[in-house]
Amino acid sequence: MVYNLGQSTSIFNTFLGELRDCTVQTDPMRFRRNLERVAEVLAYELSKQMDYQVELVTTPLGEAEVPVLKQQPVLATILRAGLPMHQGLLNYFDRAESAFVSAYRKHTTAEDFDIHVEYLASPSIDGKTLIISDPMLATGSSMVMVYKALLKQGKPSKVHIVAAIAAPEAIEFVKKHLPDTITIWVGAIDKELTAQSYIVPGLGDAGDLAYGVKC
Repeated sequence: MVYNLGQSTSIFNTFLGELRDCTVQTDPMRFRRNLERVAEVLAYELSKQMDYQVELVTTPLGEAEVPVLKQQPVLATILRAGLPMHQGLLNYFDRAESAFVSAYRKHTTAEDFDIHVEYLASPSIDGKTLIISDPMLATGSSMVMVYKALLKQGKPSKVHIVAAIAAPEAIEFVKKHLPDTITIWVGAIDKELTAQSYIVPGLGDAGDLAYGVKC
């Protein structure tokens, strides 16, 4: 299942528009905050698909029945670009545990590359809901590699993938290589993927825009 929030008319598209706008992108703090806000909206929509149980909460005047999450999810993100989105998800799932994975492209030519996973720090995900975030879902290769790496920590009961912008090729790749129970949440689906595997119009390099150009 794929949910594309950018198809609806809402304030969400303002955040997404600022992420893309090269004049607004000159402010790294604003860029990070917009990624965070995009993730917050996606977290809210995603939360509607989770399981709840009713608990009694004592108020100053009595008791109220409140539906609360049955189980806290594990929030995983791909370093470094995913950190602002991770914070946005954590703002809503504020009792969740966190996992961090370092994955990067190692180019053999200008157009060909391999995905390398160098670092993984994660709690057990066995039987839990796993939410993996990354701003750009371009080819889907990094997401698949990260998911497989996280399986060393157990088998999740449910997996959600959260991205600001995705390419159709990436969505099809993820559907093909990951279980069909996975749900994908995106802010927008852009039509073009260049020969170098960059999304067009996209927004550029999210990691560089958020934290500075890497050497």
